[in-house]
Amino acid sequence: MSNLEKLTLNISIKGRNSVIDGTYIQHDIFDCMPQLHSFTFYICTYVETVDLSYKLSSENIQQTLTNIGLQDVTSIVNYVCDERAACSIFSLPFEFDYLKDLGNTFPNIVFSYVTYLHVKDNDPFRHEFFVRIARSFPLLKYLRIYNVRSLLSVDLMTFSSDNCQLYSTIEYPHLTTLDLSYAHRDYVEQFLNETKTYMPCLTKLFVMVPDLIVVTKHFTRNETRRNCAKVKTLFILPPLLHVEGLCDYFPSLYK
Repeated sequence: MSNLEKLTLNISIKGRNSVIDGTYIQHDIFDCMPQLHSFTFYICTYVETVDLSYKLSSENIQQTLTNIGLQDVTSIVNYVCDERAACSIFSLPFEFDYLKDLGNTFPNIVFSYVTYLHVKDNDPFRHEFFVRIARSFPLLKYLRIYNVRSLLSVDLMTFSSDNCQLYSTIEYPHLTTLDLSYAHRDYVEQFLNETKTYMPCLTKLFVMVPDLIVVTKHFTRNETRRNCAKVKTLFILPPLLHVEGLCDYFPSLYK
């Protein structure tokens, strides 16, 4: 490995109480590979924060990368639960097609190659967050949302109305798969209501049955019909053999 000149590294590490940062890269990679001149990487460290004596900071992690001469890099710290943080460092431009455990705070860059995205946060996602997602991930095909907190920052009745003028409609032109099975009901409303989000290519949907029934108003609501029309594969939880009205609302399931 000492003669290696080019390295592409995509790795996730769990169960640590310290972050993989510039200091580790210098000691465990650069010092061991003196001929290395091309290093493309995406490293995500899951750190157990309960015993940490300091607060994790993306700025501090970024500084350790700068200290070893890495310039076209960035870092993200996202508290995915009360006692765990996902600390990501990656080279720019981001050259991988998969990004996971992205939270509310992320750099204002375009991820031109990412087609699979997993977003998760302790804090609720707002409509503006999904606007940024659409802009930053223009080729997104698979989106999984893990958040049990309500996204609402305005009155519940206003947001859940059939045509909420407070928000611009977001379009995900390439999204084919949407996983809302671990998301608050408000995110089902956010994505299936076409006045908030339009997904012309959606063909696979993961969702909880009670949430789907409420948001579609027992499969009668016009504002959620268009985003459901092309769905060919529907994963519902709990799995049921028959849900009244579902077949007519998802006509592509049986084509």
